[in-house]
Amino acid sequence: MEADLVVVGAGALGLSTALHAALTGRSVVVIERDTAGSQASGRAAGLFKSVQADRLRTELARRSIQRAISFADWAGVELPVVRSGSFLIARTDEHKAYLRTEARQSAGWGVDLEEIGPLGDRLSYYHGDGRELALWCPEDVYIEEPIDLVRAYVAACQLRGVELLQHETVTGITLSAGHVAGVQTSRRTISATSVVAAAGAWTRQLAGLAGGDVAVAPVRHQLLITEPDPAVDPADPIARVVDAAVYLRPARGGLMAGGFESDPLPVDPRTEPATFITDDVPMDLGVLRKLAGQVEAETPLPASVADHRAGLFTMSPDGRFVAGPVSPGLWVASGCNGSGFSSSLALGEALAGWICGGQSRLNIDALAPVRFGPMSDKALIEAGVWQYAHYYDPVT
Repeated sequence: MEADLVVVGAGALGLSTALHAALTGRSVVVIERDTAGSQASGRAAGLFKSVQADRLRTELARRSIQRAISFADWAGVELPVVRSGSFLIARTDEHKAYLRTEARQSAGWGVDLEEIGPLGDRLSYYHGDGRELALWCPEDVYIEEPIDLVRAYVAACQLRGVELLQHETVTGITLSAGHVAGVQTSRRTISATSVVAAAGAWTRQLAGLAGGDVAVAPVRHQLLITEPDPAVDPADPIARVVDAAVYLRPARGGLMAGGFESDPLPVDPRTEPATFITDDVPMDLGVLRKLAGQVEAETPLPASVADHRAGLFTMSPDGRFVAGPVSPGLWVASGCNGSGFSSSLALGEALAGWICGGQSRLNIDALAPVRFGPMSDKALIEAGVWQYAHYYDPVT
């Protein structure tokens, strides 16, 4: 086979990059060792958050929200998006100050925000004590079932002639005079001058096939969905309680609850059997029960759990995406840091523009992997764990 571009990994980032490259007229092949969305993307919370820590991430987040809402217009495929808005909630003085700082800088970057003080009765599933601070973010949206975005990407890719090869493993990346010349899979050889490593937790070992390295460390993330509860209004917004590092939203008639534990579990697929997939990530419902206990007074979760799932976040040392060239012809889309699914529409668009030599709406040069020098596995894991544990923390 021949293609202009091979994307390895059919998660949200890989499929978005493939779709946007195909929109420029490039021939694209996507290779997935399992099925599209079977790893982290299909297990996401589906939340889109406009308030981010810096201008570039804010621009990527807001552009992705716009692209999600208008997906049918530009991609030609329907995508159900819940335009719920969200509340950012803080209960400590330290986190209130943090939210006000985020609000000031985000408003300066164009985000629509309103400080509303105590939350009052604005949510059916969260009841504050009148001392919390809440920010209203009307731009925020969510996708009820994350696999819907994956399916929409796949359908839009197929409309543009992208070939998706599922249940196929990349076994080698071929080089010619130091430049990528294609990939070898378990079934075939594909010639291509550009390859994108978008394999999530497997990105480092994939880049290693071409002698490259990518500074990301996979860390477990978990969420749960309760059994249907008539007390939960399905039209309610998202809530993020920043001092508890917990997020909540209506889901399947019940409530989704997830969060960022202070002592997360790093999982390196390179040390696991070759058959290791995300289904094999060990889960611990006790972690979620402990996180939920921090907001138990405001949100008493029912004991019954309908769905408990886990995925692997690729954490970078500075908490920002890792996207750009690794070596001649080898590109990476990783370092999701918990936002890969929700920023995939804009990040894939920008990376495809960079690869294809066209003009991109957003310049993502600052996300290139070259910004990191050599790091030991130990240092990389320590930095990734720190970034995860401080996801909502005012300490920077």
